Amino acid sequence: MTATLPPAQPAPSDTPPPRTSTDDAGASIWRLAFRRLRRNPIAIIGAVIVVVFVLVALFAPWIAPYGGEETPGRDLIRPTYIPGPSDEFPLGLDRFGGDVYSKLIWGARASLVIGVASTLIGLVGGMLLGLLAGAFAGSVDTATMRFVDLMLAIPSLLLAVSIAAIAGQRPFAVILAIGVVQIPIFARLLRGSMLQQRSQEYVLAARSLGLSRGTVTMSHILPNSLGPVIVQATLVLATAVIEAAALSFLGLGGGRPTTAEWGRMLTQAQNELAIAPRLAFLPGLCISITALGFTLLGESLREALDPRSRRR
Repeated sequence: MTATLPPAQPAPSDTPPPRTSTDDAGASIWRLAFRRLRRNPIAIIGAVIVVVFVLVALFAPWIAPYGGEETPGRDLIRPTYIPGPSDEFPLGLDRFGGDVYSKLIWGARASLVIGVASTLIGLVGGMLLGLLAGAFAGSVDTATMRFVDLMLAIPSLLLAVSIAAIAGQRPFAVILAIGVVQIPIFARLLRGSMLQQRSQEYVLAARSLGLSRGTVTMSHILPNSLGPVIVQATLVLATAVIEAAALSFLGLGGGRPTTAEWGRMLTQAQNELAIAPRLAFLPGLCISITALGFTLLGESLREALDPRSRRR
């Protein structure tokens, strides 16, 4: 008799089979991006800085011991002497007798208002131009982008200073100046993203079903093009905080000398650098940390949404 041999078993492989995550299957791009952000320490640091900044700005009336323009220590100021930190004034006084600690807190609120309002102006204006250029082709796209190129040809700081000077020394002038400068950036970004989405297969499928151009643009192309725009808005907030301080430092922010605003505090501290350098160091540190927080969060969000740099 001939013995029947069992079938040969395949040799075990050293390479483990690929693992597929059931949680990632069918998950939206924003949910996946949020999961990557939670594993990114840089994003966590940026988010913590941003959250602390926003909370301090929102709860300034309850956190700050004094009002933004109050001068509780004006009787303690001398021409060559400015009191430093004490039990009543943790960070000392400024040249007008104002509590530096309170002014830094109220300055966070001023920076938040200017940053958010100016970013909204740039975002809305840029999205209108970008949508106009991305939805239509030919002469409409060409005329829109030539206008955007004309705005980009002017240096941003020079354009902001010019608008603030024309609009007058009012807080709204700073918001308008910073917002207008950001319009061409959002416009070019949204147009490029929409042009990329227009070549996708789902757009062809939607048009083959008989949907109009307006329906396809507003219901499919535009929502899928907003990712880079949202990321840019986060980065623009960091730029807005710095530019607001720069315009206030140049005297274009309006308000009184005692107004609690980080850029104005830097301006008023120039004459006291020899006797109280902390008056310039503290608001400068606040500006730097706030801008750093928005930058870290924005760059991490960009990396999480970019399919070419996704890390699993």
